[in-house]
Amino acid sequence: MAPEALAHVLRRLHEEIPPLPHPAALIGIEAPDDAAVYQLDEETALVQSTDFFPPVVDDPYAYGAIAAANAMSDIYAMGGEVRFALNLVAFPESLDLEIMVRILKGAADKVAEAGGVVLGGHTVTDREPKFGLVVTGVVHPQRILRKSGARPGDVLILTKPLGSGVITTALKRDLAHPEEVEEAMAWMMRLNKTAARLAVKCNAHAATDVTGFGLLGHAWEMVEASGVGLTLEIHRLPWMQGARRCAEAEAFAGGLWRNREFYRPHVRLEPSIDEVAEALLYDPQTSGGLLLAFAPADAEAFCARMAEAGEFAREIGQFGGKPEIRVMP
Repeated sequence: MAPEALAHVLRRLHEEIPPLPHPAALIGIEAPDDAAVYQLDEETALVQSTDFFPPVVDDPYAYGAIAAANAMSDIYAMGGEVRFALNLVAFPESLDLEIMVRILKGAADKVAEAGGVVLGGHTVTDREPKFGLVVTGVVHPQRILRKSGARPGDVLILTKPLGSGVITTALKRDLAHPEEVEEAMAWMMRLNKTAARLAVKCNAHAATDVTGFGLLGHAWEMVEASGVGLTLEIHRLPWMQGARRCAEAEAFAGGLWRNREFYRPHVRLEPSIDEVAEALLYDPQTSGGLLLAFAPADAEAFCARMAEAGEFAREIGQFGGKPEIRVMP
């Protein structure tokens, strides 16, 4: 759903059904976070989320793996570890069932890579395939990462390049080059597991992941929840191969314009930044990286440990000032 529509539904829901207080419910629908958290004991809390969507690539196995990585990312954004998952499947009767087998195999392999297991699921018939997971993980109640912890002086780290949305839209319109799609698929299938583990070890103050609301949408959620502004620097942003080229070909999904309409009032853009670059900032991402807020010394330690692990991490901005996003060249 578009962010404005979703915000309306949540406002009405809060009016009609006020959240019931429960001592074990640490994070629920009242909070703008990536997953629900329910405490079991002093050492363990369950962290749970769900996500599903239509195909973003042509290969069924890769589609299943990407959808699984995307769904598990919410657990990692809370600092959690994946334990098990349930499949959510919508599938047309007209398609070969072997396609479903490959989708489910891709997801199961990705969940196994995360250290979890798929235990079942639910299927319905539909005109268009849709697939995702309900994911259950665990997190220590005192080490939960939230969107609301960023502090003035913190730096913002991103753990995957941007551009998956515009590249997969270009693929649907026969505008993407094979090497661009191959790279985007590799990034979308990459787990945020190591980034989450090291973020907790390196004392991250706040976290979220970059998905359907684009970089600026998810960054604004951190800014609004934390009550502190953010300056992003365009020249620091990492892009997948072909992202700019696909954007210049106007391979934009409808979600980009809905994101821009909703989040633009909270963004102050330097006049020298062109329309293509601005559009890419709102582009909906699939299975994007984590956004992490650290004190500067901890950010340096995190990036060093990520490099040692063969993982990607890039500083892209700094927190400070009134709650708004400033985008600089």
